[in-house]
Amino acid sequence: MQPAVVLLSGGLDSATTLAIAREAGFAPFCLSVDYGQRHGAELAAASRVASALGARGHRTVHLDLNQFGGSALTDPGIAVPTTGLAPGIPVTYVPARNTVMLSLALAWAEVLGSQDIFVGVNAVDYSGYPDCRPEFIHAFEAMANLATKAAVEGWRMRIHTPLIDLSKADIIRRGIELGVDYGLTVSCYQAEADGTACGVCDACRLRRAGFQSAGIADPTRYHSGA
Repeated sequence: MQPAVVLLSGGLDSATTLAIAREAGFAPFCLSVDYGQRHGAELAAASRVASALGARGHRTVHLDLNQFGGSALTDPGIAVPTTGLAPGIPVTYVPARNTVMLSLALAWAEVLGSQDIFVGVNAVDYSGYPDCRPEFIHAFEAMANLATKAAVEGWRMRIHTPLIDLSKADIIRRGIELGVDYGLTVSCYQAEADGTACGVCDACRLRRAGFQSAGIADPTRYHSGA
């Protein structure tokens, strides 16, 4: 089995991506990033998911994007939107987050002797984030194949985005087929320490709508009345 680095946030999409990488025959090494996010409960979820889905390894890199702020997920002075999805790039966008995370995954892939990185970005239910678009992924892969020792020596790096064209309902159906326990995951942008979700942020709305559209019971623990 060839090693692959899987970016694992602890949310629904990344858990499904891990299951897909495993089914494809890769030995998954999961990478989570503690960047000072408001929803730190997702990191505990990532550990649960990595263990449940048989990751060969799981590491968490610690950064401090709170130094820059600029996002509702890293700056306590910016409120998480709770009134519903709106057009445009939301304040929950974290500047350069996926660029940073993919760069870290690329570094570990080189050390592992891996040509493959999996990331659960989605361009359908992507909440307006510019670093979830196919154009960004293609550009990053091109950069990776110019910037690394492995690529210069003939080992082409590949960025896999198996969810990029799927609806949230399709992602959930695929995960269920692969045995993902979504009760282990946390998607909420302001989840409590025990993983209880607010039910009204954009991530909660997308998640809940996905389960409803898929016709599958939502195992998420929401606040009463949410």
